[in-house]
Amino acid sequence: MDASHTGDEVECESPAPDSLNRRSSERLDVTWLVDCETDDTFLYASITNISEMGIFIRTTQPLSIGTRLTLRFSPPGAGGSYVLEGTVQWINEVRPLHDNPNPGMGIRFVDLTPDDRERIVDTIRTIAYIRDAPVSSN
Repeated sequence: MDASHTGDEVECESPAPDSLNRRSSERLDVTWLVDCETDDTFLYASITNISEMGIFIRTTQPLSIGTRLTLRFSPPGAGGSYVLEGTVQWINEVRPLHDNPNPGMGIRFVDLTPDDRERIVDTIRTIAYIRDAPVSSN
């Protein structure tokens, strides 16, 4: 995410703005439960994709751009849970009577420790490897 993003942005018409389509990190589709907590809000939702830089949370109640939140999730087979900080970078709001198959919010991880980043990368690589592993015909 570049530094030109401000809190003045409005909802996105597509699941990801063009700036996020030019990611330098591999993004992996997943379906994981996540708890999102701010000072005054608690949201239980689903992660639908992840990279070493952030996640997309599918929700009909996205938080405001710029909101900082604590994320808690436990990927299957990851050998533990994550408690990470993130910031809402963009939202895809529900638009009644319009086609919006992917409401939610893009979250960028902030203040990741080197160990947290390594765990995320390892989790992504493990899942990608399992998905790409050849199926035995025995």
